[in-house]
Parts: sequence; C-alpha cells; structure tokens
Amino acid sequence: MTDTALRWGILGAARVNERLLPAILEANNAKLVAIASRRQGAAADTLVKYAPDESGVRTQDTPEQLLQSADIDAIYLPMANEEHAEWALKAIEQGKHVLIEKPMALKVAHIDAIEAAAKQHKVTVMEGFMYCFHPQHGYVDELIKSGTIGEVRTVRTIFSFPMKPARMYRLERDIDNGGGAMWDIGPYAVHTARKWFDEEPKSVVAMAKLLDSGADVSLSGIFDYDDGRFAQFDMSFERARRSEYEIIGTLGGIKCHTVWQNPDDAPVVSWWTDAGEQHDVELDIANHFVAEIEHFSDCVLNGKVPMLSIDDARANCKAINAALRSVETAQRETI
Repeated sequence: MTDTALRWGILGAARVNERLLPAILEANNAKLVAIASRRQGAAADTLVKYAPDESGVRTQDTPEQLLQSADIDAIYLPMANEEHAEWALKAIEQGKHVLIEKPMALKVAHIDAIEAAAKQHKVTVMEGFMYCFHPQHGYVDELIKSGTIGEVRTVRTIFSFPMKPARMYRLERDIDNGGGAMWDIGPYAVHTARKWFDEEPKSVVAMAKLLDSGADVSLSGIFDYDDGRFAQFDMSFERARRSEYEIIGTLGGIKCHTVWQNPDDAPVVSWWTDAGEQHDVELDIANHFVAEIEHFSDCVLNGKVPMLSIDDARANCKAINAALRSVETAQRETI
C-alpha cells in the first residue's frame, strides 16, 4: 500500500468483472495488481476480455497464491454466493481488506464470523452494493429529508431480467446453497426496500416460483414496518429487465428509473406531489463502480469507516432469510 493507492487483487473471474475490473483501473486511488481464478486460464481470459490493453496485471490459477501475495492490500471477492464467507475469512486471515460482492454471506452467523475476524486482524470489510455510491440516490435522500413527499409510507422495488442460457447455472443450485433469484438479484431488491425507512422491518410475507432444483426463479413479498408502512419487493429471471424503486409518501412520491445505471447514461429521477408538481430531473452521469472502489480505497488509506456497515449487511441477510422462511412456511415470518 502506498500513500495514494490501494493495491488490489481480484479473487474470481465472475462476469461482474466486466464492470469492476475496469473500475479498479480507473479509480484515482487504486492499483490492480493481480486477478486469480481456480479455472485454468480464466483469470487471463478475463483480463484480456475486459482490459485488453493492460499489461501490468498478473493472472494466476491459484487463489491461495493471490491471498499470500505481499504486494496486495485488498481483495475484491466476486466468487459464487455460497463461497463468499469462506474466502472472505481466508483473505482476512492473510491480513487483506475485503470488498465482498453482495451478498456478504448466506447466513447471519457467517457475517458475525467475518466481523470478528476483521476486528482481530484489523482490516476493513464491506458488502459490495455499488448502486449506493451513485449520486442519484443522494438526490432522492435530499428530497425525502426536505419533506417534499412527506412521511415515507410505501416503497416498491423491482429487479429482473430474462435469464439467458449461458447463465442458467445460477438456477442449478437450491436456495440453501446460494442458487436462485433471491441470492442473485434479490439482495438489491431487499436493500433498496430497506434503504428508505429509518428502522428495520418487523415481519415479512413472501411467495416464489421454485424450480425442481430448489432454486427460486421469481420471488415477491412485502416487509411490514408497522403502522401501515410497507415495502414491496419483487425479483425475477422471467421478466423484462428492470432495476427501479418507487417511494410513496403522505404528500407525494419519487421514482428511480434505473438502479443498475450505465456509466454513460444520464440518470433520471421523477418526483411529484399531491399539490400538482411533476418533475423528471436529469442528473449527472456517474460510474457507481468507480465510486465504490474509490470509497473503499479511501477508507483503508485514510482510516475511515465505510458507508456500508457490517450491521447493514447483517440486517439485509436477516431480512432475506426471513423472506425465504416465509416462502417455505407460506406464513408471515418475524424478522
């Protein structure tokens, strides 16, 4: 680690590297040192595919070797959902700071173990919800705090895309082993459903379409915050592409049209009031992946606390697991 750049290694050749690998290269306080994958040649293929002109990055076929490298300070971990906790703990034990692709883990107990290990080894750990670092959500937050839409009463979140044959492996594992829509795109739906209330939901009702593999291909539900305040969440691999949320208050509403915002597209946030105001506001273009890497790097380099806490990761995991219990029992479940 230098005074101005955090030295990164990528642990896994997942498709999300299409966005994350270039983001590390672009970030003003980060340096990509190496990428590793257990699949022979996958790391090298990933580098060629997403950064063909980058010649100064090592590629390795042994993840353990990457973790033991003295010239790497931080690890980005985009491995399979069910492997996040295991490999995060291995990285932490080597003294590496870890940015863990969502979900941080499948079980709350695993997040507790990650937190304990991070404290013991004095490293920084954060769950990778890149969307939180896009300024459009700060604009939404300012609107809510201004009182423009009154008290938040309902949040609706939708995340979906039609599953392509090449990605069907996501549905081959059952829910308990990290397969299906909830553990893949559901963390976004649950996180955005939780983000706009000042407290955690009390209970949840959910239902799903399950495949023979035990994976959920579509799942929908409602979080109850008491006093008539609800958050509706929906995710699917069988619907057209959507990544949006809507917030309804006592005086009006706000809609974020695209949470998975492309870095070259100008985001639009719409808001309205019962008094008759109607606005579609175009905001500045931003790359939330770059912003996420720069934030995490800044936290490590300058001893700052990450915007996304382990408590937040724990709360998201609790909410997800309660929703999955509701699917299984066909009843309301306490969170």
